[in-house]
Amino acid sequence: MQLAGRTALLTGATGGLGRAIGKALADRGATLLLSSRKAEQLEQLAAELPGEGHRALPADLAQEGAAERLAAEAGEVDLLVANAGLPGAGWLTEFSAEEVSRALRVNLEAPMLLARALYPAMVERGNGHLVFVSSLAGKAASPRTSIYNATKFGLRGFALALRTDVGPKGVGVSLVSPGFIRDAGMFADSGAKVPPGLGTATSADVAAAVVKAVEHNRVEIVVAPLIDRVAAHFSLVSPSIAVRAQSGAAGQKASEAIAAGHAENAKDKR
Repeated sequence: MQLAGRTALLTGATGGLGRAIGKALADRGATLLLSSRKAEQLEQLAAELPGEGHRALPADLAQEGAAERLAAEAGEVDLLVANAGLPGAGWLTEFSAEEVSRALRVNLEAPMLLARALYPAMVERGNGHLVFVSSLAGKAASPRTSIYNATKFGLRGFALALRTDVGPKGVGVSLVSPGFIRDAGMFADSGAKVPPGLGTATSADVAAAVVKAVEHNRVEIVVAPLIDRVAAHFSLVSPSIAVRAQSGAAGQKASEAIAAGHAENAKDKR
């Protein structure tokens, strides 16, 4: 699907990845419906993007019913980029039931409900595209990320299955799965170092992957260096060995640093 003249709903638009994705889509001629919790930043972003007609649609997807309300406010769109996400890093016992529900709602339930609301009109028109920004955490488990892994494994399964349903009807469904992104997103926000032997990519790489996924109807694009992609694929093929490796000292140390960074960020926002 070509992006020029299309209307795209982008969630998580004011984060670093969201801003990069929004600019890449606008550069290709798309009109953006920009959503996040930050109304003022959304208005500023809408004014800064190239092109005309961009709109801000503030929404807190952690709230019950927010996804359905956002879809109704957005109206007819040609493209959904479900990018909003919460980290969900730490020991499971450190999370309240409400915090577990928030992570599940933002990372998994909201993308599912947005797709449910938006794709019937795409099927009726015979074209449209749904992009789900997932993570290598949807392929490989790591310490302190049981909640986050659950949402991303679930999102990956949902997207792949949905593609089998709507692909034959002219609607594309794609996964964009970043690894460690050094200049934006949850890993960069944590301030942690990359685990030994692995590499990083950039927010611009993620944005380019979203564009490629839509224009070429790709099933999944992994945004990471080759070594990271190989390691994630190996985790799918041999989970027992991968889990043992991640349970070692290096994996524990890296994951602890990431979880600690996320916890500190959450404390600052309270």
